[in-house]
Amino acid sequence: MVKNIKLTIYKQEITKKLSLPLFSSRIKAGFPSPADDHIEQKLDLNDYLIRHPAATFFVRVEGHSMKNAGISDGDILIVDRALPPEDGKIIIAILNGEFTVKRVQIRDKKLFLIPENPRYSPMEVTEEMDFQVWGVVTYTIHACTHS
Repeated sequence: MVKNIKLTIYKQEITKKLSLPLFSSRIKAGFPSPADDHIEQKLDLNDYLIRHPAATFFVRVEGHSMKNAGISDGDILIVDRALPPEDGKIIIAILNGEFTVKRVQIRDKKLFLIPENPRYSPMEVTEEMDFQVWGVVTYTIHACTHS
């Protein structure tokens, strides 16, 4: 049974483009420097984050099994159903009726779902299991929790 993560699924809809300013100045993570107001271009995140709009959906993560992959409780994942679930990719799957997010690993012609937290064990997917891949995770959106 896979009870270490819960996902809430959202269908993405691109009804209109939303282009916001992208400043040509880079922000330093070190010492502050004077900012300049030069807008390089307009940026629509859909152009950067969504390659296959008809095959893309969002899920909100609940749980900690993928924390070492940079996926935290409350994050939103962008998932593309048009991409193949290759070895090493992080996928959204249904395993025995429950959604999970794990890394795919293929060893000796066997399929494993690998968590990215040592508190959870890898799972071998066998023919007896009900298993279906829903898509490949392409991006993680983190909420800024710092004030």
